[in-house]
Amino acid sequence: MTEQRIIKRSSAEMVNNRKGFTLMEILIVVMIIGLIASLIAPNIMGRFARSQEEIAKAQVEMLSSSVQSFYLDIGRCPADLNELIASTEKLWRGPYLSKKIIPDDPWHRAYQYKCPGEHGTFDLYSLGPNGKVDDQIIKNW
Repeated sequence: MTEQRIIKRSSAEMVNNRKGFTLMEILIVVMIIGLIASLIAPNIMGRFARSQEEIAKAQVEMLSSSVQSFYLDIGRCPADLNELIASTEKLWRGPYLSKKIIPDDPWHRAYQYKCPGEHGTFDLYSLGPNGKVDDQIIKNW
């Protein structure tokens, strides 16, 4: 009889010592994670779009400042932005960009540059997130 008790206790102990999660516990955790993600995701995506616009504004300001420095040194606007990096002008004091490259905007397009400009001595702008000339362009005027 002692053997039967030992066997019964062993079986009962095995049932009570099971390790792992039930399907219900896993579903509840997945639902909680989904709820948290649905609350946080829109905020993160909105901040990413705003940060791209801020980067474009900063780069437009940097490029505008470089063009103005070129203009003060040479007395004319550069024919294109590449003259900010290398030029054969006698009075050239460049390169006017520290990294010696013309950056693309955050949407991987080249900045638009016109000299003479329609809004000032020169126009410099990014086409923005949609790639069209509309109210979403980021400009120096």
